[in-house]
Order: sequence, then structure tokens, then C-alpha cells
Amino acid sequence: FVTRYRGKVFTGAHLNSLELLFDRVCRDFEAELQEFNGETDHVHLLVNFPPKVAVSRLVNSLKGVSSRRMKLLHPELVQPAYRKNSLWSPSYFAGSVGGAP
Repeated sequence: FVTRYRGKVFTGAHLNSLELLFDRVCRDFEAELQEFNGETDHVHLLVNFPPKVAVSRLVNSLKGVSSRRMKLLHPELVQPAYRKNSLWSPSYFAGSVGGAP
């Protein structure tokens, strides 16, 4: 996921909070956050999730919950200049791997 307008807003503390939030959301979907990495303006997630879960639903929840919670936990992330006051860009990339048994 990329921050809105590619703003370089994340510190190490922010990334630690995000990892915990993403892990919690994944568990709600019976999914597992296997790997997490990030930089000042984006994050990468490797998630193992069941086939009954739509990628779009999982992504919407990951972005929505993390945006709301991060603004509560870290008020410095609220950017008054942002018109939509959202943390993430609306786009995302998702790739999948795996196979049938």
C-alpha cells in the first residue's frame, strides 16, 4: 500500500504499529500476516488467506482499519492539507500464488 500523495510519513514506530494492526485485521479474516515490511511512504504485506475471502474485502478492511487506528494512535499522521483525510492511496497491487491440491 502507498501513502496518499506518496507522502513520506512513516517512522519505525509507525511501521511497528501498522504491523500489529494488520496482523489483527488478518486474524479477523482467518488469514495470517506472514511478512511485513515498509518504508517512509509504503508498506508490503505477504498474507496467507483462505479462498473464501475476497481480496478486495481484505484490502479494504486492512486499509480502512489501519487508517482510522493510526490517526488515533499517532495524531501527527493527520494531514490537514489532504482533501479526503485518508492515509492510503486508493490503489493497491495484489498478486497471488498457490495451487490446487
